[in-house]
Amino acid sequence: MNFTPEQIATTNKAGIEAILGLAHTQFTAFERLSALYFNAAKAAFEEGVGHAKALLNAKDPQEYLNLNAAATQPTMEKAIAYSRSVYEVAAQTNGELAKFLEAQASEFNKNLIGLLDKVSKNAPAGSDVAVQAVKSALAAANSAYDSFNKVAKQATEIAEANFAATTTPARETPRKRATA
Repeated sequence: MNFTPEQIATTNKAGIEAILGLAHTQFTAFERLSALYFNAAKAAFEEGVGHAKALLNAKDPQEYLNLNAAATQPTMEKAIAYSRSVYEVAAQTNGELAKFLEAQASEFNKNLIGLLDKVSKNAPAGSDVAVQAVKSALAAANSAYDSFNKVAKQATEIAEANFAATTTPARETPRKRATA
C-alpha cells in the first residue's frame, strides 16, 4: 500500500495542529495558575503589611491578641478560596485534555479502520479472518476505554463532591460560633 505525499502532508499537518492545540491548553492553564498565584501572593503581602502595621499600633496585649485572632479567619477563607480556584483550573484543564484525547483516539480509530478496510481489499484470500480479529480487538479496546472513562468521570465527580463538602464546613463553622 502506497501513501501519496498529499496524504503524508495532511497527516503531518493534523498531528502538528493537535500538538499545538494541546500546547495552547497547557499554556492557558499555566497562565491562569500563574495569575492566581501572583494575585494571592500580592494580596497576602499587602494584608501582611497592613496587619503588621496594625500590630505595631496596638496599645495593649489584649488588642494585640484580638488583632491576631481577627486575622486568622479571613486568612483561612482566602486559603480555601485559593485552593478551590486552583482545583477549578485543574479540573477544567483536565476536562479539556480528556476531550482532546478522546478526539485523538476517535480519529486514530477511524483512520485505523479505514486502513484495515483498504488493506483487506488488497490482501490475499484468507486474510479476512486476521482483519476481522484486529477490528474485534479494536472494538474491545474501545469498549474497555469507554468503561474506564465512565469510572474515571464518576471518581472525579465523587472527588469534587468531597472537596466541596470538606471546604464548606470550614467556612461555616466559625460563623456558627459567632452567632451562638
